[in-house]
Amino acid sequence: MKKLLFIPIFLISFALQAQVTFIIDSLPAYTPPEDLIYIAGNFNGWNPGDPAYAMSKNEQQVWTFISEIAPEGTQIEYKFTRGSWETVEKGPNGEEINNRLFTFGNGDTVHVIIFNWRQDGGGGGSTAAENVIVMDEDFEMPQLGRTRRIWLYLPLDYETSGLSYPVLYMHDGQNLFDAATSFAGEWEVDETLNELHGQGLKVPIVVGIDNGGGERINEYTPWAHPIYGGGDGELYIQFIVETLKPYIDLNYRTLPGREYTGIMGSSLGGLISHYGALKYQDVFSKAGIYSPSFWFSDSVWSFTGEEGHREAMRIYLMCGGAEGQGTINDMISMQDSLLYYGFSEDEISLTVVPGGQHNEQLWSSDFGNAYSWLFASFTNNIGENNKINLV
Repeated sequence: MKKLLFIPIFLISFALQAQVTFIIDSLPAYTPPEDLIYIAGNFNGWNPGDPAYAMSKNEQQVWTFISEIAPEGTQIEYKFTRGSWETVEKGPNGEEINNRLFTFGNGDTVHVIIFNWRQDGGGGGSTAAENVIVMDEDFEMPQLGRTRRIWLYLPLDYETSGLSYPVLYMHDGQNLFDAATSFAGEWEVDETLNELHGQGLKVPIVVGIDNGGGERINEYTPWAHPIYGGGDGELYIQFIVETLKPYIDLNYRTLPGREYTGIMGSSLGGLISHYGALKYQDVFSKAGIYSPSFWFSDSVWSFTGEEGHREAMRIYLMCGGAEGQGTINDMISMQDSLLYYGFSEDEISLTVVPGGQHNEQLWSSDFGNAYSWLFASFTNNIGENNKINLV
């Protein structure tokens, strides 16, 4: 099957073009004067310290940033940082705030008030449950020559049960368990699984792998993009398969077989989950693919055909109805491709959540459903095609 590359609208030249200047009118008084301020958004892979999106001070010593030209009607999501998600902006009371939105053509200047920064008095305390631990702050990634923080969710009865558990490997670990480390709210994976455990359902070990900040695009993309770069995704998946998984299986009570092993992520994390699950079907039997960035490379379509169906799989596809018709169409096309290349209808679940946006709130709200479907044979308490209604 042939699939045309979806090119984001802001990369195409139209007759009606627009530009915007961002001006910061107010900053927290405790903002370090030596720190730079950055804009991070869906236009730069949410890189919190991208030099190309660093603001500068004008003659009046006011922070400003002039955007690139884009077609009128293009909508962007963004936030301000001081170079990392540990210093992302917060609300007046230190609370998480939604992504800022702007549509080109709705004026040429945006005035901004930043109330607080995470970490410097505006971050709030940790929200991670007691059964979430940081396994290692600097776990070696020999395939990439880097280190990374690794989180673990251990089932509430892990210390007393003597049982072994399936394992779900998840990307963007900063955003899974703790609002204090997330950049746009957390998935509440720990709260959801603890609630399911309280309902008498079996839950897995979850391994959360932090993204690499500026390396996120590189690590979550198996192929390079002519504008955004990338292409280290195979090395990243090799790290999970060859280094991280063997370590987890050796040091924790896991069920190491493929039938008990899943991989899950959103956006580019959804793309790399799709890649990892199909490339390493001998390792993974389950893939949670949220709001996938299939547009990133046309190679995803030929890759899907080349890998085909070799093992029994469960693939959960989900996006929000407000993410754009391109995302929805790509996801439906991927379902069609998987069916064409040998996957059965029972192996694929596809959901479009009405009104859902491309954010952690959407992914968090559906995580219980995704887990219940992907690991239905393990939970034992639900039917193969049922979904759990959380209270």
